Amino acid sequence: MNTPRRSSPPLRSPEQRRGDPENMSTDTNAPAEPGTLKETERIQSGPGPGRGPMGGGMIGQKADTFWPSLKRLFARLRPERHKTYAVLVLTIVSVVATAIGPKILGRATDLIFAGLIGRDVLGSGATQEQAIEALRAQGETRQADMLESMKLTDGVDFSAVADVLLLVLAIYVAASLLAWLGGYLLNDVVQGTVLRMRSEVEDKVHRLPLGYFDKQPRGELLSRVTNDIDNVSQTLQQTLSQLLTSLLTVVAVLVMMFYISPVLAMVALVSVPISMFVTGAVMKRSQGMFIQQWRRTGTLNAHIEETFSGHSIVKVFGRQAEAERVFAQQNDELYEASYGAQFVSGLIMPIMMFVGNLNYVVIAVLGGLRVASGTMSLGDVQAFIQYSRQFTQPLTQVASMINLLQSGVASAERVFELLDAPEETEEADGRPAAEADAHGEVRFEDVSFSYDPERPLISGLSLVAQPGSTVAIVGPTGAGKTTMVNLVMRFYDPQSGRILIDGVDIASIPRGVLRSRIGMVLQDTWLFAGSIRDNIAYGRPGATEEQILEAARATFVDRFVHSLPDGYDTVIDEDGSNLSAGERQLVTIARAFLSDPALLILDEATSSVDTRTELLLQQAMAALRSDRTSFVIAHRLSTIRDADLILVMEDGSIVEQGSHDELLSEGGAYARLYRSQFESAPEEAAV
Repeated sequence: MNTPRRSSPPLRSPEQRRGDPENMSTDTNAPAEPGTLKETERIQSGPGPGRGPMGGGMIGQKADTFWPSLKRLFARLRPERHKTYAVLVLTIVSVVATAIGPKILGRATDLIFAGLIGRDVLGSGATQEQAIEALRAQGETRQADMLESMKLTDGVDFSAVADVLLLVLAIYVAASLLAWLGGYLLNDVVQGTVLRMRSEVEDKVHRLPLGYFDKQPRGELLSRVTNDIDNVSQTLQQTLSQLLTSLLTVVAVLVMMFYISPVLAMVALVSVPISMFVTGAVMKRSQGMFIQQWRRTGTLNAHIEETFSGHSIVKVFGRQAEAERVFAQQNDELYEASYGAQFVSGLIMPIMMFVGNLNYVVIAVLGGLRVASGTMSLGDVQAFIQYSRQFTQPLTQVASMINLLQSGVASAERVFELLDAPEETEEADGRPAAEADAHGEVRFEDVSFSYDPERPLISGLSLVAQPGSTVAIVGPTGAGKTTMVNLVMRFYDPQSGRILIDGVDIASIPRGVLRSRIGMVLQDTWLFAGSIRDNIAYGRPGATEEQILEAARATFVDRFVHSLPDGYDTVIDEDGSNLSAGERQLVTIARAFLSDPALLILDEATSSVDTRTELLLQQAMAALRSDRTSFVIAHRLSTIRDADLILVMEDGSIVEQGSHDELLSEGGAYARLYRSQFESAPEEAAV
């Protein structure tokens, strides 16, 4: 695909992301650091498909991306090619049947006209030849030529006219049935194609590295997955049927027009280059506007999702007016982009209709003259006029479909950008350690990692976590604590060095296998909209009821569940608002307990709960950490005093390590952190 890649800011650490707009919705308009752009501004500023360096539409660039993207979109119909061929055959037969209808119907007009003229001519007793000779003798050459080209009858032969009309009716009914069957199959083709596209996008999202989501606002990503795919579906559904029918109609009608009168056919063809010129000019102008329209849609969705997810924070800090101002600004920009795209592309239809009406007038005048001269019958002129309308109408439909097609291809480009995004590195061919050999030893060997090459984060980190031990990691925000566990989970891979679990380099272990052995409890609880039982069972698919209840009892979930109206069947709201923060955290711990991991990671799991709940969480986590290696990230040092090893990190390096008592006696960084938290509680410091 020739679509230029959009520039992206460097990856940011989890510590840095805690201040992102996704988590701090009130800062949507906070001043950016010099040389940086907010996510919404970055999307608008480009560069990207159809955008100039300053964010404007680069119309000339559209021609380079439209056709490759359209070709790629149509190539997705290949798995349904047999049904597509059937649709093509049915449509061809239907169009041909519809095309010959006016020619046959013209025969009925000739019969009626010949009967009416013949009644006047033959009713006087003269033969057709005598009437023609009399007209020539009077100098009425044109009328004589017209009568000579006709087969006059004494009155209208209504039986013959009825036969012609019944034949035309049968042809039109058959054409309609074939068109319906073709449309039915086409619907199956389109929906099957969109079904596969949605599945590919879903699979792609799971193969993308965590760094991709760091660079993408969630609203922008959701817009690609939902709005853009829906727009592609609508485009394929509406354009394929009408475009195929319209293009085949143009060919069939053109053949019939040349068969009836090559001269009038050449006159009718004059409208084609005019139509193509108008369509091309308008399309060139509007294509960039459609790209801009869908980009603005993604930007607005990102702001809405961000504001809605943090609406309570927005209200607490009184930033409603600010959020509304940003919404109004982005909504106006979307309005302007959409209005411009629809208005410019909407010019195609009225211009095409005007050209078609001019063509109709010219054909009617020339056809009348040819009937008067006897070179054409009235039925042929009538048929040709019908063909001229059928010729311009599909051209007009094609022009109107270009409007929708441009919008659909613009959405397809955005979906293709997602599908083309770099995935996680290929899985190594190494064999993972056997389950029987899993003890939980974790070893860092000279590991270095940074999100931004210009800002090193972790440099030359080495440590060993013994099997079954509890390793606590403390330090200021941004020190690299969460980054360490992200490296263990292979959310990121180190730039140098290696990490081993039970002596096996994790780079040689498939990510799915590695993560299945690790349990993780985060500070931000994630619960889906389902029952408490289902949320606990999420940790082990296929767990029995007894196993679920055992995990709940071990982590003190059972103590509060019975106070709920439906017990374990209580449905948790989408945002978990019907449970307290501590209760939600206990459910996540129960989920990790049920998964029975060999390695446990607790990332500030008690930082947002009260003291009483913290005591329960500590007991639950103590049960969870039993007989397994644990990494505990904590700001509350009271929660990690019993840890076997405490690591103190600053600027990506371990500056101190040891037990709680050892580090206090050294009077270094850990002791300063501890005193800063407990200086008002000397009795604690004396422990």
